[in-house]
Amino acid sequence: MTYYDKQMEDLPTGFGKVLAYNWALTLLIIAASSIGFLMLFSVANGDISRWAQPQMIRFALGMTLMTIMAFIPISTYRSLSLFVYLFALGLLVVVEFFGDSSKGAQRWIDLGFMRLQPSEVMKIALVMMLALYYSWLDQKKVSKPQWVLPPLILTFIPMALVLRQPDLGTAMLLFAGAAVMMFVAGVSWWYFATGASAAGALVFAVLYSKGQTWQLLKDYQYKRIATFLDPSNDPLGAGYHITQSKIALGSGGISGRGFMQGTQGRLNFLPEKHTDFIFTTLAEEFGFAGGMTLLLIYFLIVVFCVASAMSNTNRFGALVTLGVSATFFFYFAVNMSMVMGLAPVVGVPLPLVSYGGSAMLVLLAGFGLVQSAHIHRPRG
Repeated sequence: MTYYDKQMEDLPTGFGKVLAYNWALTLLIIAASSIGFLMLFSVANGDISRWAQPQMIRFALGMTLMTIMAFIPISTYRSLSLFVYLFALGLLVVVEFFGDSSKGAQRWIDLGFMRLQPSEVMKIALVMMLALYYSWLDQKKVSKPQWVLPPLILTFIPMALVLRQPDLGTAMLLFAGAAVMMFVAGVSWWYFATGASAAGALVFAVLYSKGQTWQLLKDYQYKRIATFLDPSNDPLGAGYHITQSKIALGSGGISGRGFMQGTQGRLNFLPEKHTDFIFTTLAEEFGFAGGMTLLLIYFLIVVFCVASAMSNTNRFGALVTLGVSATFFFYFAVNMSMVMGLAPVVGVPLPLVSYGGSAMLVLLAGFGLVQSAHIHRPRG
């Protein structure tokens, strides 16, 4: 019997799995999603059928999927990780040739009943693949250069396909999630320090090259950087989104204008008010208190996931849990930074709140993995 097989002994069965289910995490997920339903109802001016009702149906399907996945042993997902990764990679290739386009981006596959965004599937598939790799690899080899290269290749291939769509936000999330997976797996911090130094040098070179004969970016790209740093440079063009978002955020004050009383959202000044910029509607209607409430729920979800991973001696289960929680964290961290003007607008939805089927279903599937790892963690 292998060490991994021994870890699978003494696991809960039957009703014991129900008792081992992480109910606190589930309640937090329901709370965050309920805030999303409320805000989708608001931005549709009280029309529940426009965005809120379809989102509720997707959430119900996602919760069913999460529950089913939770009671399947985590060892099953370990054996399926390579297949899931290759399947997600295949979907990205399909998008490249046959994907649906919208607003200049080719990111979706039309399934008839919904549009699937394969890059969302890849976020969880990559976590599973890296967890499989590092649960197989001897801990003494983790920081050896020849063993650091494979996870980088596994990450950069889907990143390249996603960047071609183009989808900078998702590519960033893939890279960030993979970096966290490598770090928690034990890869030496020297690699991260070297990477950070190289990134800093590249940013300096890009900025310094402006106006030089060897200028690294086009003039319009430098204009985008300038607009990000100061949206007032182009308030009716590239800076419009973030300018309107800041107005909505500031007008909410401490307690907000009241439910369905926000002017920016109701009068359609806010762009993508039901997807990427839904947090600004929440902040306008419920103020700083409402925004902090959602942020607290998000924080507790991450805490429960990390606590579950730390108590899990099964390496694959612990790494998957940390990978999903890191992906979830980067979702809301990037979105909130984006709508507050702290990061460029890159099109990242607010998890469990923004309207969208792929992100909702895939994220709940990811939490299904977390629940499975929690229920089937070794005891004794």
